[in-house]
Amino acid sequence: MTELESEVLPLPPRYRFRDLLLGDQSFQSDDRVQVEFYVNENTFKERLKLFFIKNQRSSLRIRLFNFSLKLLTCLLYIVRVLLDNPEEGIGCWECEKQNYTAFNQSTNINWSHIFWVDRKTPLWAVQVSIALISFLETMLLIYLSYKGNIWEQIFRISFILEMINTVPFIITIFWPPLRNLFIPVFLNCWLAKYALENMINDLHRAIQRTQSAMFNQVLILICTLLCLVFTGTCGIQHLERAGEKLSLFKSFYFCIVTFSTVGYGDVTPKIWPSQLLVVIMICVALVVLPLQFEELVYLWMERQKSGGNYSRHRAQTEKHVVLCVSSLKIDLLMDFLNEFYAHPRLQDYYVVILCPTEMDIQVRRVLQIPLWSQRVIYLQGSALKDQDLMRAKMDNGEACFILSSRNEVDRTAADHQTILRAWAVKDFAPNCPLYVQILKPENKFHVKFADHVVCEEECKYAMLALNCVCPATSTLITLLVHTSRGQEGQESPEQWQRMYGRCSGNEVYHIRMGDSKFFMEYEGKSFTYAAFHAHKKYGVCLIGIRREENKSILLNPGPRHIMAASDTCFYINITKEENSAFIFKQEEKQKKKGFAGRGSYDGPSRLPVHSIIASMGTVAMDLQNTECRPANSSKLALPAENGSGTRRPSIAPVLELADTSSLLPCDLLSDQSEDEMTQSDEEGSAVVEYVKGYPPNSPYIGSSPTLCHLLPEKAPFCCLRLDKGCKHNSFEDAKAYGFKNKLIIVSAETAGNGLYNFIVPLRAYYRSRKELNPIVLLLDNKPEHHFLEAICCFPMVYYMEGTIDNLDSLLQCGIIYADNLVVVDKESTMSAEEDYMADAKTIVNVQTMFRLFPSLSIITELTHPSNMRFMQFRAKDSYSLALSKLEKRERENGSNLAFMFRLPFAAGRVFSISMLDTLLYQSFVKDYMITITRLLLGLDTTPGSGYLCAMKITEDDLWIRTYGRLFQKLCSSSAEIPIGIYRTESHMFATSEPHDIRAQSQISINVEDCEDTKDVKEHWGIKTSHHRNSCSSDQSEHPLLRRKSMQWARRLSRKGNKHSSKTAEWISQQRLSLYRRSERQELSELVKNRMKHLGLPTTGYEDVANLTASDVMNRVNLGYLQDEMNDHQNTLSYVLINPPPDTRLELNDIVYLIRSDPLAHVANDGHSRKSSCSNKLGSGNPETRDETQL
Repeated sequence: MTELESEVLPLPPRYRFRDLLLGDQSFQSDDRVQVEFYVNENTFKERLKLFFIKNQRSSLRIRLFNFSLKLLTCLLYIVRVLLDNPEEGIGCWECEKQNYTAFNQSTNINWSHIFWVDRKTPLWAVQVSIALISFLETMLLIYLSYKGNIWEQIFRISFILEMINTVPFIITIFWPPLRNLFIPVFLNCWLAKYALENMINDLHRAIQRTQSAMFNQVLILICTLLCLVFTGTCGIQHLERAGEKLSLFKSFYFCIVTFSTVGYGDVTPKIWPSQLLVVIMICVALVVLPLQFEELVYLWMERQKSGGNYSRHRAQTEKHVVLCVSSLKIDLLMDFLNEFYAHPRLQDYYVVILCPTEMDIQVRRVLQIPLWSQRVIYLQGSALKDQDLMRAKMDNGEACFILSSRNEVDRTAADHQTILRAWAVKDFAPNCPLYVQILKPENKFHVKFADHVVCEEECKYAMLALNCVCPATSTLITLLVHTSRGQEGQESPEQWQRMYGRCSGNEVYHIRMGDSKFFMEYEGKSFTYAAFHAHKKYGVCLIGIRREENKSILLNPGPRHIMAASDTCFYINITKEENSAFIFKQEEKQKKKGFAGRGSYDGPSRLPVHSIIASMGTVAMDLQNTECRPANSSKLALPAENGSGTRRPSIAPVLELADTSSLLPCDLLSDQSEDEMTQSDEEGSAVVEYVKGYPPNSPYIGSSPTLCHLLPEKAPFCCLRLDKGCKHNSFEDAKAYGFKNKLIIVSAETAGNGLYNFIVPLRAYYRSRKELNPIVLLLDNKPEHHFLEAICCFPMVYYMEGTIDNLDSLLQCGIIYADNLVVVDKESTMSAEEDYMADAKTIVNVQTMFRLFPSLSIITELTHPSNMRFMQFRAKDSYSLALSKLEKRERENGSNLAFMFRLPFAAGRVFSISMLDTLLYQSFVKDYMITITRLLLGLDTTPGSGYLCAMKITEDDLWIRTYGRLFQKLCSSSAEIPIGIYRTESHMFATSEPHDIRAQSQISINVEDCEDTKDVKEHWGIKTSHHRNSCSSDQSEHPLLRRKSMQWARRLSRKGNKHSSKTAEWISQQRLSLYRRSERQELSELVKNRMKHLGLPTTGYEDVANLTASDVMNRVNLGYLQDEMNDHQNTLSYVLINPPPDTRLELNDIVYLIRSDPLAHVANDGHSRKSSCSNKLGSGNPETRDETQL
């Protein structure tokens, strides 16, 4: 039974294979029913409806024909009036005519003159034909549009007018005596107006264009006025046939005078019917015209709000760019306009703003300024609507900028809106270049089709990371991407402001080497040779090149790169070469005079004397200290003297072609064993080995792969938690880990994917293992699993849940062992009612940490750049007040960098991502700016391209003396290109407001008197420390002593008038120091008590009163000490981009370098370089080896 069921039965004959191929004839003969769809549309009525109503093009033709018929009937009426001669007699057709003049003097109205006219037979035939066609068309349309209510169709005004003008003519066909009957054909002008309105609607519908309501309303108003005037003219002229004879022109004159409310009175109607018509027409005009004007005004106001259209003619004859934003704020608008129009070749461009919200009041006021009203056009609309994109003429635009709304609480939703806008613009105008700003890095790959994309969080975190190892990188990049002429601060009496403002005018430019006067003479020479000599001769800083056959930009490709005429050179200078003048006559005059001054730098073509001397240095210097200098060393060692103690230090010349035997330090990949051996010797225990490789897990799509220091095996997630032990280790605070280097703490709300870009630059392969700082992520919310999966492969990266406004969280994460604290802007603060209050919580918390931990370097990100004036705020600081006035003055002068003189920004302590908006704007003119910025920040690693780093000028390096000699030293020894200086100066600030900024004294730590300054400050620091230690304990034990001491200080201040001015100043300082000292003591006790409560050792906490003199000087030089030692003393730091070659180096200057890629030539000659370096290291003495090895 089972076998029978499992047996497959054969197919019936009709399902054989042949029948399947050829078809089954029996199946074809089966009964089938063919169903036709939409048979209702095949009826005669539906076909007519499709032709007359539904189809746009045929309906447009019908309405155009109807409009022409109505105009023709009006024209025929005028012809009939002109041909009519009442003097020949009036009466019915083929009847006896009555003379017009016989009744002219009668007081009674002769109605026959009104009812009968003289109509010629040909004219009658034409009018009857037109009337017959119009009647049939009207009846047909009534039939087609009938929907069950016939009375609605009959009582329409258009239908009544049609019957009045057509039925009498049709009756005259069958009753000839009525052929001379007066018919008000001039009323067809209203039917012509109605047909014109419908025709315009069909026209817009047929050509798929958005109709302009403003145009339609103006057209309707004009047609209404014309119809009123034409009706009044024809009606009065005809009725006055029975009274005073008026011509058609006089009737027209009377109507114009009457409707314009002038009323001369020279022409007036004489009989009551015409007078009644005038009254009726005036009433109609008083009702109809105000309604039309009201609608027109309403549409005009709406158009003012929405912005109207950008005409097609302007789009084809003028150049314009479109700015798409979710909401337009005044700061965003001014940043865009100032940066966009800063370039000379963009002065003729127009900016069309497409925004879905109504124009803000402040924006409206700005756009009414003549400078912007002729250039900027505001359109209210959405980029997702093709109609609005057509209004903005997106398809004719030169570019489209799509900016994200960073003020939104949900930045992911803001990115989604940006992505849809980019897709919509690309779909509507595929040839329009797109410049897109995105917030979250995980959304970047959705807009990779755009020509230029700037990811805010990528740039932000990478810049904040570099700020920890290269101070003020954020200020350096911000100044580079802002357009400036270097005129800021030139009228200031402060030397640092003039130098800082002048150097801020440096920007990145490009030129083809074969067309350049700067670099043409260095064709066939090495890149390093060209960079040094171009800087020495012209003052320009060559930072990178791009080969003609390769589109990749290489920063400092190294001395092995030979310059070619087809290379594109990228350089930093005040202005581009095309706008520079070369003055060679001055140089010739100086040569004739035999000038030998101190090396002042007057022009771009004149060679400084110290540069000439440097280039004539001893060539036969010993190169053992310059061949294998460590890649991360902060010293430039003196050249070996070979036993001659009186030999003056000199610098080797930069070679035209690279010498492979004495070029660059050893490869970074070859120092791993030595690094491990050194650390194991120091620690006496096994050290976890790090490997170099690419991170295995990236938290988002589109991150650039970077070679990094990695753990051999991924760390368990439990080991990433800093404040909780696990089965692998029992450490619960930063002290227990015993880190060799200072911590870097990042405070963020959530562990977003952008935070990954903070870790990668700090773990890049070119950073020495000995210099890797532990990274602690202080997060408000617990990180997600995928983020921990991405960071678990990096060494010394931990996280902890907590906030910066909680002192316990700060102490547990090891803030007393940290060197840098990065405070990232939080999304939750965007919900503030006032936009500028979004930074309030961050600013107050940072100010509190400044007081609690004065030796800590805090780098803060703010939402609004204008709030940076509240960082390090002191109410009675006259110097900050003077800087505020300077900022206002620079803003009035039209500077794009008015905020640059704020001390926190100049020192790199504060940063706002909105400052980088100009990076996207500059890309319209300089399409390479985003690429160069990403290379400098370490976001992209192009093979052969260098990276940004920094070195510190120590006392051992002061023999170099000038920046130009340092340039030569770096180029000749390690092929590094310096691009700027981060300088810190010590100032003495007055507490009372001066009348002039010149009254404030400025003390700089110069090279000549560095020894004397150091001795004086050490002596002062020891006295202050001893005095504070002796007083602080007494005040903590006796709270009343503080009140008594303050009363004593007040009594002394009252007696100050009797003493000398020096005594009064000393008393005020003593009184303020007593108050300061008691405040610091309270803060110190607060921190120590919390540490004891948490079970943390208090030995690591350093109160400012316990700082030694050397600690004080170090913090002063680094700009960390913020008004804690003395209210009169403070430091200021600033960035000098590409300073002149004769700029003197000062102690503790930090020089920004672009170091060549260590892996650029590993594949070619890594083995030979490694062996040569190892031989030279072995031959050196032990003291030198510690400095030269990696």
